[in-house]
Amino acid sequence: MSGGSRGLRLLRWCRQFACPLRRLAAGISLVTGLLLLAPCSGWAWGCQGHQVVALIAEKHLTPHARAMVEKILKDGPIDLTLNRYCKDGPADAMSDASTWADDFRSIHAETGPWHYVDIPRGVSEFDLNKLCAESNGCVTHAIRDQLAILRSPGADPQKKGDALRFLIHFVGDLHQPLHATTNNDEGGNCVPVAFFAELPQLRNSDTEGYAPNLHGVWDSNIVERMTGGKTVQQVADEFDRDVAQDIPKWMRDRLDVEGWAWEGSRLAKAVVYGKLPVAIPVEAPVVTSSCADDDHISTRMLNLNEQIGQPYQDAAAPVVKQQVAKAGARLALVLNQLWP
Repeated sequence: MSGGSRGLRLLRWCRQFACPLRRLAAGISLVTGLLLLAPCSGWAWGCQGHQVVALIAEKHLTPHARAMVEKILKDGPIDLTLNRYCKDGPADAMSDASTWADDFRSIHAETGPWHYVDIPRGVSEFDLNKLCAESNGCVTHAIRDQLAILRSPGADPQKKGDALRFLIHFVGDLHQPLHATTNNDEGGNCVPVAFFAELPQLRNSDTEGYAPNLHGVWDSNIVERMTGGKTVQQVADEFDRDVAQDIPKWMRDRLDVEGWAWEGSRLAKAVVYGKLPVAIPVEAPVVTSSCADDDHISTRMLNLNEQIGQPYQDAAAPVVKQQVAKAGARLALVLNQLWP
């Protein structure tokens, strides 16, 4: 299918379901893939968050599942020539694997759309398969695809290693609320914010990209402010201990990636956008490919003068802790079911 015809199909879907599709240009041109490469601002949870998800999951793996994880990662190792953005993580194979997918997409832009699902802000629940089937992929489908590879007895060891690394990462991505929603703003990437004393600065005049922005704040800034000075292992131990009463419940859940996506979308509505000092209206659905689209959405959001301080941090921090820990517990659930 040509990029243009795929774009038209997505536009028809968009009109049918009132859906603005973040980074739609991933299915139309390579430009969007390149936009995904900027460190942190488009990466759910950043380095620390993904590593914490993996470490929490490891705590709750059965011995057999843990042995399988170690074997598959060893038999299908990471390409040593790949440039790794997260260089200072713990010396742990599963934790190291947790950030690989973001490095991999730096040279495989076609995997960018696998990291999120663009549920439009303000819509009623619908079948996400309709959205994912008409787009260039999404995180819920990507998780199922990687599970199919891991279940295949004849799969190449390297493909299994890559599939496991994708799975570890994508379960984390799915639990970042801004990877499960959009408001024509690329999941909050087009919402410039002042984070405490740090004012938004224009980083790309062509795409009108600013930092800090709402997505980057949820990826990294809130976590860093919560955990400043602690090692990743200390943070994982703390998060796991603080939600210990909820871990068994989360690990009794069924594997429901679509339900987990809607859960994130609701959190985005209630907390990510809902607790902002200045209310951001729900945008009328349009197809976008950068923050310069939708009548210069990032410039319009900049003019709201969104200033995030301690009240927002206090509202967001418990949600961040819950979602990171829940991602770890659910990743353990998935792996324990995969290798009982």
